[in-house]
Amino acid sequence: MAELKELTSRSVDYSQWYQDLVIKADLAESSAVRGCMVIKPYGYAIWEKMQAELDRMFKETGHQNAYFPLFIPKSFLSKEADHVEGFAKECAVVTHYRLKNSPDGKGVVVDPAAKLEEELIVRPTSETIIWNTYKNWIQSYRDLPILINQWANVVRWEMRTRLFLRTAEFLWQEGHTAHATEAEALKETRQMLDVYATFAEQFMAMPVVKGIKSANERFAGAVETFCIEALMQDGKALQAGTSHFLGQNFAKAFDVTFASKEGTRDYVWATSWGVSTRLMGALIMCHSDDNGLVLPPKLAPYQVVIVPIYKNDEQLAKIDEKVAEITAKLRALGVSVKYDNNDAKKPGWKFAEYELKGVPVRLALGARDLENGTIEVARRDTLTKETRSVENVEQYIKDLLDTIQENIYTKAFDYRTSVTREVNSYDEFKVEIEKGGLLLCHWDGTTETEEKIKADTKATIRCIPLEGDKTPGVCMVTGKPSAQRVVFARAY
Repeated sequence: MAELKELTSRSVDYSQWYQDLVIKADLAESSAVRGCMVIKPYGYAIWEKMQAELDRMFKETGHQNAYFPLFIPKSFLSKEADHVEGFAKECAVVTHYRLKNSPDGKGVVVDPAAKLEEELIVRPTSETIIWNTYKNWIQSYRDLPILINQWANVVRWEMRTRLFLRTAEFLWQEGHTAHATEAEALKETRQMLDVYATFAEQFMAMPVVKGIKSANERFAGAVETFCIEALMQDGKALQAGTSHFLGQNFAKAFDVTFASKEGTRDYVWATSWGVSTRLMGALIMCHSDDNGLVLPPKLAPYQVVIVPIYKNDEQLAKIDEKVAEITAKLRALGVSVKYDNNDAKKPGWKFAEYELKGVPVRLALGARDLENGTIEVARRDTLTKETRSVENVEQYIKDLLDTIQENIYTKAFDYRTSVTREVNSYDEFKVEIEKGGLLLCHWDGTTETEEKIKADTKATIRCIPLEGDKTPGVCMVTGKPSAQRVVFARAY
């Protein structure tokens, strides 16, 4: 049990605490392939819950799922100059299509005769292959809009990796839409940003700031990148989702035009948007503690676990009977339950295990509880427990799960508020950035100033917020005019 709970404390080494937790809570592990991870069943169950909710939200906003090839011809990436420059250093390239036995009889080698005429890129993102496809789908305004989402894996050759946060291969969804007008494409970009923000706040219980990226931080090939930014418990920011207005850049690169209602030929307007398994890292770092995971009930693989406490088979049989009743009623209320009557592990071990795995509510039922008509209810978010009457306990638990979801959000929101502050001078900024959190500062809008701040302090502009104070001022570095305060932080 001691080994199970042995997490490095967040205050000692936050990075090690995160690594320990991902592995000990059975979420993921490093694989034999450098920079790639194995997502274990418990971690994948959380991802599936995220996927299911997002997929529902995408379909409610009129999108359909499709699938495009993993491989992209190299020439496609050459067509949009900014795009290729943005991804060139991260691309994995397929050059051959066959192996053969090694002449020395030791294993296999690449067959030099099997060189591809054109190299293939393992997709880092799918804009190019998708826009090449859309060219065949779009002839007139009647074919628009196209609202497509893809659930897929992508590869970006990262040198420094961290489970979920940065791996060479990761899972994600990428939406790619085509529109007849600029206004429609911009509306779509904002709509998907709102979908992500709603998902983050209502399901992940993670408060986010909605904003626009600076030109320096913009997606390669985009006209404008909208984002949601979250704050982790160590005071660092994490980009949790992006929605890009691509203008006509990809339509021009792939010559995608349509006959308009007025009879003219126009280039199509585009968007793309995505979130990835990085959200798993955000979920862990936003809420969890030194005892393990803290999961919002809406995303927990099971929301309630029931542990029997008994001395003999006769007692267990009676407890089993009572638990079957409780379980049936909870499931009828839409609550997911696990009953752990595995006799190979002691109750104390189970309590520690489910605390580590972040199960929102733990119920314990013993022989004495059966006599007294009671049950012990333990909350993971507050680590408190109480003994309650077993009568109507199902409705109490259903309501408690809502309370826990809300409480987890409030705690994260209050923490963010406590470390968000306005800073007016560069000297003050250099001191404050060391403390972490979000700093609201005036900036003159130039890439030069932004890069100077990054070089001096390792802080970046997380976003230009869409909501909040829009009062103009002067840049903290140059004293030049500033349109509004922007959000600076150190980030993952």
